[in-house]
Amino acid sequence: MAASGFEGFEKRLELHFSGDDPVIGMGGLRHVDFDSIEEVLHAVQCTVVSAAGNQYFDSYVLSESSLFVYPTKIIIKTCGTTELLKSIRPFIHYACEIGLIITECRYTRGNYIFPKAQPYPHTNFKEEIIYLQDQLPNHLCYRKASVMPSKFTSHSWHVFSASCDKFYSLPISNDLYTVEICMTDLDRVLARKFFKHPDTTGKQMTEITGIGDINSNALICDFAFDPCGYSMNGIDGDRYSTIHVTPEDGFSYASYECVGSIYDDRDDIVKVLKKVVQVFRPGTMSVSITCTNSSEIWSRIVKAVEPLGMKRRSCTVDEFPAAGTVVFQTFTSTRK
Repeated sequence: MAASGFEGFEKRLELHFSGDDPVIGMGGLRHVDFDSIEEVLHAVQCTVVSAAGNQYFDSYVLSESSLFVYPTKIIIKTCGTTELLKSIRPFIHYACEIGLIITECRYTRGNYIFPKAQPYPHTNFKEEIIYLQDQLPNHLCYRKASVMPSKFTSHSWHVFSASCDKFYSLPISNDLYTVEICMTDLDRVLARKFFKHPDTTGKQMTEITGIGDINSNALICDFAFDPCGYSMNGIDGDRYSTIHVTPEDGFSYASYECVGSIYDDRDDIVKVLKKVVQVFRPGTMSVSITCTNSSEIWSRIVKAVEPLGMKRRSCTVDEFPAAGTVVFQTFTSTRK
C-alpha cells in the first residue's frame, strides 16, 4: 500500500495461446495445477481468496483483483503494488508444458493514483514496455504501445499489444468486445456500503449495493475485505464480469469489466452501464472498448450514461495488432 492510500487502478494482462485440438479439448490451460497457479501469483504478490468455475472457464477472486483461466486464454488483473508483468514467463512456461504456444499478448491500465509507490517494472509505462518486450518470445513480432490521452491527466489509457500475425484474431472470439470501466470520486454515501462491519459478508455487499442486479443471470463469487473494499467475479456461460472497489475518501475507486458480443441485444450493454453508474455514481469515469470487429458499440455508451448525469469529455480511437480497435472515452458528472 502507498503511504497515502491504496492503489485502486488495476494492471490488466490478457494472454492467448494455441495448440493441438486434443490438448484444448481436454481443458488446455485449465489443466495447469493449482500449485503452479499459486506460484505465479506469489511472484505477482497476491493470493486466491475465492474461486468458482463452470464448463467454460475457471474464475479466481484474488487478494488484489481477479484471474480467469480459459482453455486457451488467461486474463489477470491486479491492483495495489502488485508486480503483474512477472506472471508472463511463468504462464508461458506452464502453457508450453502442456503443448500450447502463446499467440497474443495484451496489456492495459489507467493512470496510477500513487505512481511513485509502484515497484519495478511498473514505475512508468516506458519501463513496462521494455519489460514486456523482453518477456515475450520473438515470434510475437507485431507489437504496438500507445498512451491514449483524454482531457484529464488523471485518466489516460495505456495499451500494449503483441501478436504473431498483424491481423491475427481468434475465429471464435472476433464477435466479442471487452469493456473496461475505471471510476473515481465515488458518491460518498454509496461508497460507505463497501466498508465492512464485523458480520458483513461479500454476499451482503453484493445485495445491498445493487451489484447483484447488474447481471441477474450471473453466478457471483464475491469477497468483502477488512476494513473495507470489495471484489467480485461474475460467471455467465462462457462470459465473465468483474468488479473491484476501493471506497476510501480521497482516493475512492471502482472498476467494472465485462465481455459482450456484437450480436447481443443492442440494449444489453446500455442496461449494464446504467446499473454500474447507479451503483457508484462516480465523479469521473473512463470507458475503454476493445473489439476486433468494426462495431459501433462504443457509441451506445454515451446514450447509456449521459441521461444519468454523466457528460462525455473526450474520445480517442486507435488500432492495435490482433486486439483490433480500442475506443477510450472519459466522462464527468454534471451534478458537481
